[in-house]
Amino acid sequence: MDILIQNTEEKMQKTVKLLSQEYSELRAGRANANVLDKIRVDYYGTPTPINQMAAVSVSEARILTIQPWDKSTIQAIEKAIQASDIGINPQNDGVVIRLIFPQLTEERRKELSKDVRNMAESSRVAIRSIRRDAIEKAKKMEKASEITEDDLEDLEEEIQDLTDKYIKQIDEAAKEKEQEIMTV
Repeated sequence: MDILIQNTEEKMQKTVKLLSQEYSELRAGRANANVLDKIRVDYYGTPTPINQMAAVSVSEARILTIQPWDKSTIQAIEKAIQASDIGINPQNDGVVIRLIFPQLTEERRKELSKDVRNMAESSRVAIRSIRRDAIEKAKKMEKASEITEDDLEDLEEEIQDLTDKYIKQIDEAAKEKEQEIMTV
């Protein structure tokens, strides 16, 4: 019984964590080092994350600075950024690479806001799916006489409480991200 609740909660936590990660990778007009997380640079034949090859810092509100530890990799890092889908052209001065995040237009803000809501809805659907699976397992346990009918009701109530808790977290995260995007 406790294992079912524990597994259900772990799955729901992972869903919320994944949503937070997706939100951190969204470009909201401010410099954010997380936009580089998915970019890999071919470093001596090994795909390597930029943050393992260079110091990445936010020098101004909309400027991300990438300073490679090995100067010979600056061209490879620049090419990897250009080939990625982040939509920012790197500026290379031979020592550091600067990524200047453009101001978001009102239209782009609304588009990003819609993406935030869609991501939140996908996460809510995932949470409900986890709830459904957990309740099905609980019903199978009751059919197999592993738990009583009262235990089943308690389990269903506990699972629903978890569902409500994590859906609330998703809603709060979405609201925060939307506010961040819509702030000029």
